[in-house]
Amino acid sequence: MMMKNLSILLLVVILAAGGLYWYGQNEPVQTVAEPVPAVPDEPAVQAEPLRRATPTMPAAHITADSEISGVVTPDPDAQYTHFRVGERNVRRMMAEGDVMWVGTSGGVVRYDTQSDQFKHYSNRVGLMANGVFHLSRWRGKIAIGTYGGGLALLDESTDTFKHYNIPEGLADAFVYDMAESEDGHLWIATWSGANLVLDGDLDNPDKWQTFTVENTDHGLPNDWVYGLERGEDGVMWFATEGGLARYKDGKWDNWNHEDGLGADYDLVKDDIQFKNDPSKYSEHHSRQKVEMGLEQIDVAYNPNYIVAILVTEGNVVWAGTWGGGLARFDGESWTNYTVKEGLPSNHVFMLHRDNDGRIWVGTGKGLARMEEDGSFSVFDTADGLYSDIVFSMEQSGDGTLWIGSFGGVTHIKDLP
Repeated sequence: MMMKNLSILLLVVILAAGGLYWYGQNEPVQTVAEPVPAVPDEPAVQAEPLRRATPTMPAAHITADSEISGVVTPDPDAQYTHFRVGERNVRRMMAEGDVMWVGTSGGVVRYDTQSDQFKHYSNRVGLMANGVFHLSRWRGKIAIGTYGGGLALLDESTDTFKHYNIPEGLADAFVYDMAESEDGHLWIATWSGANLVLDGDLDNPDKWQTFTVENTDHGLPNDWVYGLERGEDGVMWFATEGGLARYKDGKWDNWNHEDGLGADYDLVKDDIQFKNDPSKYSEHHSRQKVEMGLEQIDVAYNPNYIVAILVTEGNVVWAGTWGGGLARFDGESWTNYTVKEGLPSNHVFMLHRDNDGRIWVGTGKGLARMEEDGSFSVFDTADGLYSDIVFSMEQSGDGTLWIGSFGGVTHIKDLP
């Protein structure tokens, strides 16, 4: 598809001896490659070259001393706008009115889409860790789940943080997700199980509970809980490295590849995008592959590993897997979608449902939209994406799309 007008705003994070700096620069987009992540057990990916020529655009007007805040100047008539964040993943975004919150592996950016002002929150201003995996609004505060720094609540009125970590009851300092249950309790997904905080009372140690493989008698299939979703009728769903779990009325149930989650290796082996198997470098991943009977497979494939989760009406679960494609579970049976069904890649990093109820799938080779007939429309850098590796997505109140990837965010007014 031919690209229309494109604006590029460079918000590049530079780590130097002097600290963290944001600056604007006027230059063509360069090909970048993601280094092996410093955070243990985050899937390592490699960015593909950007397959287009990028016209020179006006620079972002950010002063040299604007390391914490500043202003950018996007072209209001541009069909696509790129916001560069350096060699960082954009793992989570959250839209609130005119404000877009952007969670990166270099901190959180608050961007006002009307004034074009941004503010950067990092460990320089109070976060315990810069890697961000979760953003949400929790009882008036911005909840930030971090890699190794626990859970932080940001009070915007004072620009101060309150932190919750292992001493407060958190199962682990790596926080991947949060969700409120139907009855007002708070669930937190961590690297070492799931926390339940009764009534969401984070400041009361007696309200904290932890659920693990051991104390649920394997009802929770794996302690690495990667995502949470609230379903209907009091159900909570859990995405883990060992499969899907359901919690309802104190009872746990789970499903894995043997039950139908994720496509068989023989169906996807010719389309495996990443050859760098995390189990070769991580004792944790290696142990999980042995437990799942996958030790003979030496590429990036584990259909039990749910990286993204989405729940739609009727407690239908959509699970994005690590090499096994997209799986749909209706409570009785599984349906798997792979490259052969039209996905651009079998490694699924993100699932999003837009304002019109359409499901979007972020993969290692582009963004896919599921159509009414079950087919997929696929978009990549040729359509304006900053990168083909898509980690996150949000939709503004005006219906425009914000797509997070390695290296930057794309703001797209419309996709066909």
